[in-house]
Order: sequence, then C-alpha cells, then structure tokens
Amino acid sequence: MCSVIGVFNVPEAAKYAYFGLFSLQHRGQEAAGIASSDGKRIHIAKGRGLVTQVFDEKKLSKLMGNSAVGHTRYSTAGEDSVLDAQPIFARYDLGQIAVVHNGNLTNAKVVRKELIREGAIFQTFMDTENIIHLIARSQKEHLYDRIIEALHKIEGAYSMVLLSRKKMFAMRDPHGFRPLVMGRLGSGWVVASETCAFDLIGAEYVRDIRPGELVVFEEGEEPRSIQVFKPTPTKCIFEYIYFARPDSDIFGKNVYKLRKAMGRELAKEYPVEADMVIPVPDSGVAAAIGYSEESGIPFELGIIRNHYVGRTFIEPTQEIRDLKVKMKLNPIKEVIRGKRLIVIDDSIVRGTTSRKIVSILKEFGAKEVHMRISAPPTTGPCYYGVDTPTKEELISSRMSVEETKEYIGADTLAYLSISGLLRSVGNDLSYCMACFDGNYPLLPKDK
Repeated sequence: MCSVIGVFNVPEAAKYAYFGLFSLQHRGQEAAGIASSDGKRIHIAKGRGLVTQVFDEKKLSKLMGNSAVGHTRYSTAGEDSVLDAQPIFARYDLGQIAVVHNGNLTNAKVVRKELIREGAIFQTFMDTENIIHLIARSQKEHLYDRIIEALHKIEGAYSMVLLSRKKMFAMRDPHGFRPLVMGRLGSGWVVASETCAFDLIGAEYVRDIRPGELVVFEEGEEPRSIQVFKPTPTKCIFEYIYFARPDSDIFGKNVYKLRKAMGRELAKEYPVEADMVIPVPDSGVAAAIGYSEESGIPFELGIIRNHYVGRTFIEPTQEIRDLKVKMKLNPIKEVIRGKRLIVIDDSIVRGTTSRKIVSILKEFGAKEVHMRISAPPTTGPCYYGVDTPTKEELISSRMSVEETKEYIGADTLAYLSISGLLRSVGNDLSYCMACFDGNYPLLPKDK
C-alpha cells in the first residue's frame, strides 16, 4: 500500500500534491506528508493522520515552490511513529533531497546493516531511508548517476519519487510490482500511484512509468527516460482485487471493469440459487454487479457502510478490527429479512471480518448466506508492499474451504479460481499472484 505523488513545474505544486493525496487516501491512513521545492531549498511538512488532519491552509502556504512530492503512509516496514512518516528529507554534499516510496525492499535489512557498519546513522526504521544513505555516500558526480548506483544495490518493490531543489525523479523496480503513472498538468508534469489523482487535479494521463525505468524531470526539457533495468513484469494483481480505487486505471486497465469481470467469472464457476446478490461495501460492489449480471439474480445494497470509519484490513490490532466491523457495516433489515443472500467480498484474510458479517446478516433475519469471494484463497504473505499477516494467521493456509465455511458460519463458500482470475484480466500472465499460488518472483533476503 502507501501512495506517492510528484508534481513538477506547476505553480503552487504543494496544493496540487495535497489534492492528489486526498484522492489516494485509501492507500494509507496512518500518516501523510508533502515536500516542496522553490528552486533554492526544500520545505517539508508531515504528520500522523489523514491528509485533511495533517494539512491546513497555513501549513500548505509554507510549502512554497513549483515542485512537490507527497505520500500517504500505510506501514509495511518501520514503525508507527511520526519519524516514519514520509517524505524522508536529507541535506548532503550535492544539496537537499526528499524521497517518497511505495513498496517494500526485500534486502533492506542487509543493506541497512552494511551501511551502519560503514558509519551511517539512521533516523527512522523505514527501508526508504536506505535510499537516502546510498545516494549520499555515492562518489558519483551527478544525482541521477547516484540514484542509478543506489538502485543497483536495492531489491524488491519500489515505486518512488525523489525531489531535489531543481529536478524530480520517478522510478519503478524492474518487476513493476506497484503502479506508477505519469501525466501532464498544464505546462508541467505529475506522477502518482493511481490515475484517480489525475482526475481530481485535472492532469492528463500520458503513460505508465515502465518497470525498471527512471524518468528525470528538468525545467525547460521534456522528461528524460533511462531504462536502468531490463523489465521483468510481475505486477501485483491484488491492486485490481482490493487496493486501487475502481475509477483508476492500473497497469493500463480499468479497475472497475476488471472487478466486474471477476464477479462474472465467479457466477459462472459457482452459481447458487438465491433471492439477491449483495456486496460487502465498498471493494465488493463491482464484483457483485458482475455476479448479478451474469447470474440474473437481482443486485441489492443489503449492507450500508459508514464511510467515516477506516478500512479494517489496515488497522494494526485485532481488537480494533473486531470493533470496527460493527461500526463500519450495517445491514438493512427490510432488504435482507427472510432472503437467501449471495454475499460478494474481495477476499478473506484472517476470517474474523467475514465471520462477523455472516453473523450480523443472520441476526438481522437472512435465511441463507452464501459467501462468494472474487479472488482465490490467500495462502501466503506478501513481501512487496502489502501488510498481509504471517502464513500462520492466514485462514486459507491452515483451513480448507469447507473448514473456513464452518468457521465463518456461511451456508456455502466459494472462491474465484486462479484460472478465473486470469480470464478476468485478459489471460495476461505478467502478474504476481504469489499470495495465491506461492510463486514468489523475488524472495526476501531479510527473512
């Protein structure tokens, strides 16, 4: 998770970064930050909380300049403290830099130990800080050469934007695990984790930044592309299933359209007699529409979501997750009472949320609850920027489908097959599905 944005050569760039981060809030709710450059120095503001909680007009007015980078944090590495909010800022021999990063470096601990052995002093627990140290300690003359040298020393998932006083750099790892898109904004440029940020600020999508590519933005010049690594695309398919906003185009494909396709495939694979199809909002909505259209069973909003409660999946403690299910999801009694329900959700991770949903639906009078999941069973953790639990905590790694059905209390339970998922995305094989099939394209060196 996490989101990044970069705005270059645009007046009041920090304000555009702010609105872009607001669109990307779903990717991280723990902290937010923006760094801007006026050409002479970099200004920075960050803090814990949502974008609207961290920033006000006074703070934004101090972020002067025509270039900015921003970040919303969802911790997959580091600790939950204000020190571990991004951007990470540093002064070094070539001037000043600020970095924002979405992903996880799979050799972060190895690199960090080596840097500490050489005398580096770390201020945070984040893997992103490795980048700063590698750049600062490089003997190369130009910043882009230092960045390239640093990229050759790190491994894992990174969609990253780096701001110097006069330039901006955007880069993706050779696997392209996490998304990063580039667009025009007036006479300037913008990069972001998802295209939904472009829609709000009025930027025009140009293209995805390619896996293994470094793009250099410099005033008065067109962006310069450097293909640092040969691309070996293994893009995270879970972006389509859960993370991304449905109005975004991710990896060149529309999220809403693909989620509907997953629902249609699910209806073909696992039909069941029922009175209505209802989604677990919000990430199950598009798949539920697809299931309804394919099956001919009416779609209804049987559960209403309170949008002022955070996403339960990314809360750090089980106690908070349990409480928030009740705070977040409320069935409509008049719709579900006495009905046979097909309930569509995007995934079952630990099983606790699904169990409570089934329990609440039956408590409110549902006759039958048939759970249908628009993704295969999650059987392995992610090492590339998703805070999935350990393998032991994942219910599908220790329980069969039948056992999971009994645990959550559903009348039936079925998951979309891996082949059905691939059909949904156009039989494109350039995706990482390690959390489903165990085929990790890059094993962590820190485990």
